[in-house]
Amino acid sequence: MKYPRSVNRYCPTCRSHKIHNVSLYKKGKERMLNHGRRRLERKKKGYGSFPKEIFHKNAKVNKRSLPVLECSECGKKQYSKSYRVKKFELQEV
Repeated sequence: MKYPRSVNRYCPTCRSHKIHNVSLYKKGKERMLNHGRRRLERKKKGYGSFPKEIFHKNAKVNKRSLPVLECSECGKKQYSKSYRVKKFELQEV
């Protein structure tokens, strides 16, 4: 899917239509001290193999792509509608 790199959208902070720069959402680095990580480390401690089964039957062949819109005037970011496509391409218009 081809998506424009800049779009004219409504900015709720500026309360008017402004040019928004589009980028793709990326997951941040996981913290090693968050609760889920501590729980898994405690469960794995002193154990021979991995305690949870690893799911191998992957039914879906594509991931969700989430465009992030950043207002060029105030710099606030907001999410757009997510798309489930194989290829998500940002292009200059």
